[in-house]
Amino acid sequence: MMSRPPLGRSLIPGPARLGMVDAQAADRLSQLGWDSDTDIDLLWALSRAPDPDRALLGLVRLRDALASEWGDCDAALRSDTGFRGRLLSVLGSSTALSDHLIAHPHLWESLRGERLSLRSADDLTANMLASVGGKPESIEGLDAEKSKIYRASVTGPDAIVKLRNAYRDELLILAAADLAATVQNEPVLPYTSVVRHLTNLADAALTAALAVAVETVCAGRPCTTRISVIAMGKCGARELNYVSDVDVIFVAEPADGMGTRIASEMMRIGSAAFFEVDAALRPEGKAGALVRTLDAHVAYYKRWAHTWEFQALLKARPMTGDMELGERYVELLNPMVWTVSEREDFVENVRKMRRRVESLIPDDIRDRELKLGSGGLRDVEFAVQLLQLVHGRVDPNLHVTSTTDALTALVAGGYVGREDAANLTASYEFLRLLEHRLQLQRLKRTHTLPALNDTEALRWLARAAHVRPDGRTDAQGVLVDEIKKNVARVRRIHAKLFYRPLLESVSKLDTDALRLTEDAAIRQLSALGYATPRNALGHLQALSGGVSRGSRIQALLLPTLLDWLSDTPNQDHGLLAYRRMSEELRDKQWFLRTLRDEGAAARRLMQILGSSAYVPELLLKAPEVLRLYGDGAAGPKLLETNPEDVAKGLLASSARYSTPERAISAARALRRAELARIGSADILGLLDVPEVCHALSSVWVAVLDAALDAVIKASVAERGEPAPARIAVIGMGRLGGAELGYGSDADVLFVCDPEPGADETVAVKWATGIAEKIRKHLGAPSTDPPLEVDTNLRPEGRSGPMVRTLAAYDAYYAQWAQTWEVQALLRAHQVAGDQELGVEFLHMADKVRYPEGGVSSTAVREIRRIKARIDSERLPHGADPKLHTKLGRGGLGDVEWTVQLLQLQYAHKVHSLRNTSTLESLDAIAAENILPASDTDLLRESWITATQARNALVLARGKPTDQLPSSGAALSAVAYIAGWRRDSGEFLEHYRRVTRRARGVVEEVFGT
Repeated sequence: MMSRPPLGRSLIPGPARLGMVDAQAADRLSQLGWDSDTDIDLLWALSRAPDPDRALLGLVRLRDALASEWGDCDAALRSDTGFRGRLLSVLGSSTALSDHLIAHPHLWESLRGERLSLRSADDLTANMLASVGGKPESIEGLDAEKSKIYRASVTGPDAIVKLRNAYRDELLILAAADLAATVQNEPVLPYTSVVRHLTNLADAALTAALAVAVETVCAGRPCTTRISVIAMGKCGARELNYVSDVDVIFVAEPADGMGTRIASEMMRIGSAAFFEVDAALRPEGKAGALVRTLDAHVAYYKRWAHTWEFQALLKARPMTGDMELGERYVELLNPMVWTVSEREDFVENVRKMRRRVESLIPDDIRDRELKLGSGGLRDVEFAVQLLQLVHGRVDPNLHVTSTTDALTALVAGGYVGREDAANLTASYEFLRLLEHRLQLQRLKRTHTLPALNDTEALRWLARAAHVRPDGRTDAQGVLVDEIKKNVARVRRIHAKLFYRPLLESVSKLDTDALRLTEDAAIRQLSALGYATPRNALGHLQALSGGVSRGSRIQALLLPTLLDWLSDTPNQDHGLLAYRRMSEELRDKQWFLRTLRDEGAAARRLMQILGSSAYVPELLLKAPEVLRLYGDGAAGPKLLETNPEDVAKGLLASSARYSTPERAISAARALRRAELARIGSADILGLLDVPEVCHALSSVWVAVLDAALDAVIKASVAERGEPAPARIAVIGMGRLGGAELGYGSDADVLFVCDPEPGADETVAVKWATGIAEKIRKHLGAPSTDPPLEVDTNLRPEGRSGPMVRTLAAYDAYYAQWAQTWEVQALLRAHQVAGDQELGVEFLHMADKVRYPEGGVSSTAVREIRRIKARIDSERLPHGADPKLHTKLGRGGLGDVEWTVQLLQLQYAHKVHSLRNTSTLESLDAIAAENILPASDTDLLRESWITATQARNALVLARGKPTDQLPSSGAALSAVAYIAGWRRDSGEFLEHYRRVTRRARGVVEEVFGT
């Protein structure tokens, strides 16, 4: 029983104690003649209204409207507690229904009585038809009961007014019964009763609207068209809101002009009198014919319908009009609904639809959206519908329309755990209750919660939804906590819904839940997007099927992990990689503890496992990187590592070993971990393209430096005398520009300088041996990403000596350098070995690459000739020139050759162009106005886009490649890694657009 304080003026001395803030409240109480001593029951009830001020104002307005009859109403308020609760709750909750009551004050009597009984569906229909004089009429030759139509005697504006009034009369009665518990100790009307009554009322309303439409169109003539109205969406599921669009589809025989006019008129009348009537779910949407024959509907769904259209048909039911025709419609289309899950793109289409719905939410209300937001009503409905479509093909018990009925059926079939279903149902009904209260306020379609700083609106909603203070927190605080709890619960169960029954079927956890059969589990995995569902089931059995503590933890973790994995482009590979990782790290207690305790780490791991073939292999050998997947004080730990510090650590670690093999092995181990860190941060979008290139170049340089140092130390120890020469390693190509990708080799030149007194021949021979050993040690077969040292850019190419002295390089470039060799020197930069010697080499190279007066016009023509030849001959056979990231149109080669041509032409006088970095050189080109800034922006964007795509190719496939796929799973993985998580087609179109525009700049510079 609802408690009430004892009587006494001291408890309720005035309006403020009643929860009122309106300055006129005291005067209004006086107008009603309510006294704080004698009318304590009335005042106490008024204080419990969702908005006491609004309720009091409504009472005064009702008194004025009733005039001399107010006395009867006042007496009923004093004696009939049920009536008191209903009237005050409506007046304090809904301005729209209050206005309707004031306009029709006699309706107060319909709220009287100990218990308020709601009309049956048949009585609602009869009442709505009576408001417009609707009479039944049969079509000749058809079943008189199932195919009858109604015709109204009232049409035009009068009909709309009468229909609106009759509809709101019924809505007032339902709302009064639904809201009464907020004021008095009335039974709470169950959610299912409310939504089914609203649906029955909508059916009755549109039956009456159809009767008016028939008479309007046929105007006394016989109606020869059979027309059936099919309810869709919430109305079809019999779970309608107080204010919803009512989705319908029309079937007619014949689908002639009369049928179309009747359907259009019914929609117009219904939308004007009751609620928006929407036929956008019909075949071809708003662009399609409003009315079709049954055969036309069947033909469309057999050939053209999208997955979402079959999902919508889950809710289809005959609503009004020719019921026999409507039943035939459902009978013919239903079998198609239950086979849609066999479509190859079924799950992805359902997910796209859900993502599209989420994307429509404005950012400023995203956290307040009850219906479409994460953890909202749509999450429940989409999840339930997906499970229905997956298992309904073989289980007819799932062929139900409402969300709560479907959850009950899913529990009975073992597809959802009992506890999860009960919690999900409770959260769904709570969120629907809030939605109903928000809509009742003004009878407006809304799903948006009040802002957290709108205390009064939250207080009103809390009271309208039967939420009370808990002794420590006020009502609005309790409401906010309840909303957060239920939204979080929906999110959590949404993640478990597809996977918990699977895991209960394969694990040995004690559970009272029914278990899926193997066939049902495979069917569910297939529908969830697994290409090899039987293999996936085997992985789940291996992970959670044991009795160890690890298996139990896995069974608890996997629902969430698999849900995160489901958003990646390759769930099958991701699950296999997770199984391999779990088995490899079985003895590492920190692994599962990290995943259990650090949600960010677990989510990031799933993103990487489900998208990359490159990083998981590294993680298996460098599992300590997984500890960086969580968040630190300043953000992701993956970003706490500095590439320069890694390089220093790599050099220091390798320096501890006496043999080159062990030193380089130590360097490889640190490189492996750093590649795993960089690749992980790249996939997660934590590093931009220049940062990735810089980090990759830094680790390559450190490995070269460590290898050179180790090989020289071993040689010196073996010789028993000092080294006969200094050695420097000059980075060329992308290594020289600090722009390496994951699949890049290290292009280098080796230069030596004999020590004083040393024989030059001996020194060069010794340095050549050092260079060969470095190449051999680093290029040795390994399961790690390759460490290829490429010296083909040396003078005379492969036929030239591996190592030259500084003087020999100087002499060669001065006399014999070809144009391509001069161009290659533009990227030369000292990277390893003797720094002083390296700088001396660069000073020597400056004379060649930046000659006084610039390069000759002959050299420029040669560069253009070589570029044209590369364009026509170097592209691999069968490669798409629009999608080759290195040699394709607007790709890396195009941009880099353009920059280098401009450097050759202008760097002799523009010192800022003396730069090995492509991006920094582009900045200089723009700053010096050599090219318009708009052109350099196009080149920059293309270089970054192509580099990102090339890196993503390696991360996705696990091996170097330059050709972007044009479709399929491979493209999805590349697009996902490149940051295009939703639509790989948009990524490809973006790539083509950017590179096409850059190609235009390239052609202009090269004069082609």
